[in-house]
Amino acid sequence: MAKLYFKYGAMGSSKTAQALIAKFNYEERGMRVWLIKPATDDRDGADVLKSRIGLSAVCYPVEKTCNLVDAYLKFGKGSDVIIADESQFFTPEQIDTLRWLVDEENVPVLCFGLRTDFMTHLFPGSQRLFEIADSVTEIKTVCECGAKATVNARLDNDGHIVTKGHQIYLGGNERYVAMCHRCWQKRIEKEKNYMLF
Repeated sequence: MAKLYFKYGAMGSSKTAQALIAKFNYEERGMRVWLIKPATDDRDGADVLKSRIGLSAVCYPVEKTCNLVDAYLKFGKGSDVIIADESQFFTPEQIDTLRWLVDEENVPVLCFGLRTDFMTHLFPGSQRLFEIADSVTEIKTVCECGAKATVNARLDNDGHIVTKGHQIYLGGNERYVAMCHRCWQKRIEKEKNYMLF
């Protein structure tokens, strides 16, 4: 019986690499994969999924207004698995549709993404996955102090911590750093004179 999986982690925890490795493993066994991501993430191109270590693959970009059932019937029907990266950017309704595909089409769905934003608030897509996924697994990474990193700290152009702004701001290592909560709080206090308000 198919399941809905959510594998989450902080920035730099190898989520995209693991998604692409899972794709490779399925395809190596002759299975068909429908690889998708929200079109919101266009850093490497709307239809490209690329990890920091250089793995990449063409994927189907899902617009916010996309009806995932229609898209699946047109582009993904017959797939043995759906692998979705950057799942935090899906709408809650799109997450519900992925749940429906698991239940009604009996196709497993592996979602990879962030749990929270730069201010430790849940993304709507991630919240919905926590509510309805059959399996939730944390992909761990570490802070520079050696503790488990849980915060996706956003940096400004000068490398200072940002505590205000829109929830979605695309960026990689130049814009975000994974930190433990303690180090994040200490750095906010240390840099409070530099904060963007």
